[in-house]
Amino acid sequence: MKTPIIAPSILAADFGNLQPAVEMLNNSAADWIHIDVMDGVFVPNISFGMPVIASIQKHAQKPLDVHLMIVQPERYLETFKQLGAEVISVHYEACPHLHRTLQQIRDLGCKAGVAINPHTPVEALADVLYLTDVVCMMSVNPGFGGQQFIERTYDRVAALRNIISQVEKTNTLIEIDGGVNAQNAPKLIEAGADVLVAGSFVFNAIDPKATIAALKQG
Repeated sequence: MKTPIIAPSILAADFGNLQPAVEMLNNSAADWIHIDVMDGVFVPNISFGMPVIASIQKHAQKPLDVHLMIVQPERYLETFKQLGAEVISVHYEACPHLHRTLQQIRDLGCKAGVAINPHTPVEALADVLYLTDVVCMMSVNPGFGGQQFIERTYDRVAALRNIISQVEKTNTLIEIDGGVNAQNAPKLIEAGADVLVAGSFVFNAIDPKATIAALKQG
């Protein structure tokens, strides 16, 4: 079984102790730090904005994987690049001009990601995969942490992996975001996932670093 990229979601951290949380990730087996940006419009919740991300960047030694759950994300791409984002994912459902937005992200020198909600057919991404470095597949309904994993995700991962395999000259990664834990992680990797986002499962653990290491081992 391949070794996954682990991207703990800082949304589940104690915001009163954000620096220690980031430093814990720096010293763990985590590969990326996942940052969920919510605007209260595209999703029914508001997370954090630029000043908090600037604080995270100040201490982070791992790549920042920024997931924009916002409308009109193209307005803020350059700002998130300046805040240290190495991966920027925008939602398929929020981008009427998705090709252009993905190209903008790439032109900034970042990895371009497309996030899709649980109800969005994976086939809808076929025409943009050549511009897509990461597909962030939501395995819960976006907006809140700690939700129950949607079992249908395994079939969606396998279907998307099949589509990616048919696109020439693309190495698109499949990222799973929502409800990831020790029980479903191996099944997701077996189905074709490359990146696992884990929030509550990591930060609510007695030993977060050991939990990250266990996810990394599959």
